Amino acid sequence: MLSATTRPLFTTPTTHFATTRHPLLRRISLPTTTRTTFTTRATMSTTTTTIEHIVLFNVKPTADTTQLSAMLNGLNSLSTLPQVLHLSAGKLHRYRSSSLSFTHILHSRYRSKQDLADYSAHPDHLSVVRTSVLPICDDLMAVDWVAENLEGPVGVKPGSAIRVQLIKLKEGVEEEKKGEVVEMIGRLKGKIKGIEQSSIGENFSPARAKGFEICSIGVFGGVADLDSHDADSDPFNEKHKVRDSVDSLVIVDYVVPSKQSASL
Repeated sequence: MLSATTRPLFTTPTTHFATTRHPLLRRISLPTTTRTTFTTRATMSTTTTTIEHIVLFNVKPTADTTQLSAMLNGLNSLSTLPQVLHLSAGKLHRYRSSSLSFTHILHSRYRSKQDLADYSAHPDHLSVVRTSVLPICDDLMAVDWVAENLEGPVGVKPGSAIRVQLIKLKEGVEEEKKGEVVEMIGRLKGKIKGIEQSSIGENFSPARAKGFEICSIGVFGGVADLDSHDADSDPFNEKHKVRDSVDSLVIVDYVVPSKQSASL
């Protein structure tokens, strides 16, 4: 992954929308889009603060290829919006969760929370969501976080494989313990062979996150690099002192498609 007043499908705390009766919009919101393509600003290699935005979609099994193409083409077209630094959407390569089910993903990046909010409110974005996403999805989940000191290109090149990890902590976990979890993930990602870029932070848009608070992305050169390290490893097996703080974990792998080869 609303009341009578709709909010963006990929939610941000500062955006409000016109009234709709669509049942999925009542419980899901979406961030605004900005300009970017798969090659967008990929040459920007620097250390900077970036807003990460992830949306997971569960497409209905009754959706046909025409509907899937319309959804993915519509979502990827939002990369041309002026607020977007990077955006890609496609089918998941691999998914792990004991309780949730998702089939597709959108990953995008922004300079600021305001850019994300502006993307969410953009009419092009709202049109894609209402006409191509909501009719064929029965669930969505969205998370947003601030990636401090993101190193390397802000754009993720086609063919790259990304691993997204979302962590839901047990109720009542103290802020100090939450910080230990974030620090531990950062240390582990720094030791993973083949990883080219990593981003870790706390979700700042809780309304559509299903309780998941800690988010991370690891960018690999390709599927071979991703598969070369232990795909089935649970990071919390290595650090038992924080494992007891974790309620549930979602891990998804995604291969960034080329603009010409929409993955259904």
